[in-house]
Amino acid sequence: MSDLRFTAKRAERTEIPRPKRGEGQWALGYTEPLNKNEQSKKDDSPLNVRDRILYTYSKRGFASIDPADLRGRFRWMGLYTQRAPGFDGGKTAMLEEEELDDEFFMMRVRSDGALLTHEAVRALGTIGVDFARDTADVTDRENIQYHWIRIEDVPAIWERLEAAGLDTMEACGDSPRPFLGSPVAGVAQDEIIDGTAALEEIKRRYIGNPDFANFPRKFKTALTGHPSHDVAPEVNDIAFVGTVHPEHGPGFDLWVGGGLSTNPMLAQKMGVWIPLDEVADAWEGVASIFRDYGYRRLRSRARLKFLVADWGIEKFREVLENEYLGRQLVTCESPASPTGHRDHIGVHEQKDGKLYVGIAPTAGRISGTLLVQLADLIEEYAVAGARLTPYQKIVLVGVEPSVVEALVERLDAIGLSARPSNWRRNTMACTGIEFCKLAIVDTKERARALVTELEKRFPELDSTITVNVNGCPNACARTQLADIGLKGQLVMHEGEQVEGFQVHLGGATGLQANFGRKLRAHKVTSAGLDDYVSSLVVNYLADREDGESFTTWVARADEELLRGDKTLEAVSQA
Repeated sequence: MSDLRFTAKRAERTEIPRPKRGEGQWALGYTEPLNKNEQSKKDDSPLNVRDRILYTYSKRGFASIDPADLRGRFRWMGLYTQRAPGFDGGKTAMLEEEELDDEFFMMRVRSDGALLTHEAVRALGTIGVDFARDTADVTDRENIQYHWIRIEDVPAIWERLEAAGLDTMEACGDSPRPFLGSPVAGVAQDEIIDGTAALEEIKRRYIGNPDFANFPRKFKTALTGHPSHDVAPEVNDIAFVGTVHPEHGPGFDLWVGGGLSTNPMLAQKMGVWIPLDEVADAWEGVASIFRDYGYRRLRSRARLKFLVADWGIEKFREVLENEYLGRQLVTCESPASPTGHRDHIGVHEQKDGKLYVGIAPTAGRISGTLLVQLADLIEEYAVAGARLTPYQKIVLVGVEPSVVEALVERLDAIGLSARPSNWRRNTMACTGIEFCKLAIVDTKERARALVTELEKRFPELDSTITVNVNGCPNACARTQLADIGLKGQLVMHEGEQVEGFQVHLGGATGLQANFGRKLRAHKVTSAGLDDYVSSLVVNYLADREDGESFTTWVARADEELLRGDKTLEAVSQA
């Protein structure tokens, strides 16, 4: 608490907005826990649970786990209980969390934008094979996510990860969640600045640091020096975006307060220039504001975006400069936003003469076996390493031009195409009801089936259309930012409740950043999804103007075309 008193004392020099009622803001004196989550964190630092896992729970088994650890502090170690089989989507909101618990865990492994060597990729693969029933997913936070993890196996998994330079520390919880870094950092020809060193420094200083392990809720970080803004900075709590100052040269702008879920907000741009070696200091300042002034009373308002929205970006900057950094930031116009997004799929030239190759699993679903096969190819072809992407894809970095075609052919043979269809390239899906206790509908398999069907119906699509499938309103798959965003829910069909989706259309990042058009009272059943999306695509192809993107078309299209109530005559794309 000494740090908090120091912060509060310094804050006397800056006028701090005070809400009409106490929101649990520590720096304003509201230090008593206002909900069970805050009480649990006060009772014991979540970081302490690591030793209990290593020395007690893994030896005594699942039944020995304290419920406060199981459904709370375990998350700081990257562990969630997964959904027990046999509970349909209708039970999600009706049953208590403990009733949905299985005796197995989902585990997230951080990559934080790091380049994974063939040894690291092989370690990730063998963990999936040996401990996770051969499961492994690439998530949109650049994690590898496993399922079916037994508490007894966690120490052995951690030992294998640590030997490969990896960990699960604070991969979940009210903590600094895994960082998003540019998949082509340090190699892209058009990169403004390589931010790898800054992400490494933030991780070194703050991950596992007790002073930054108790935020009001999750705290998501993104950093890129690539002009395509390839880490979705618009929807992270804090993002550092490459920019160029006319006098000082390359550095980073600072964006804060982005986030999705049921109250989506785009990050506000501070319009500053921060040099590479001061990024970690700026991260600490923003994270400290969130810790000290973030709302802790209601979990639904405990994200940084609500504080930024209430304070405004100018006040936020003033507090950051005066009370945390102790210096003024250099003002610099925010960088121009790109059109669309960049997933780095395909074969591209690096600035050193080598190549990088972006490959596409379908909806992020891979396996431990596939990761082992990928590690074998990385080693065989002397590839520098692999990075995970915020779009559930993988980029291989440092490929010699003389072997690239052979490598691409071998990758395709194991199901990792560098030249995928639009649908495989641009479809994402969250975990869904298969394993997630919050989900209402199936997502991974439904997305895979949708991709297969759309590849048959539109094999040579000449325009990019993204599809994001989510199992609940929490938007883990960034539903609101897709051309076609599908939010899982139960819908009525012929008098019965069945799996279905609410539809968001025309969402985007970059220059056209918006959360999509939600059609009033429009739902589609899971069974009818293939036909609905097909009708939507046909209408776009028939009604679009020359060069018009799906996002732009949705903004002006008649609602009957968007609902699929009317289907225009298909046109040739030849």
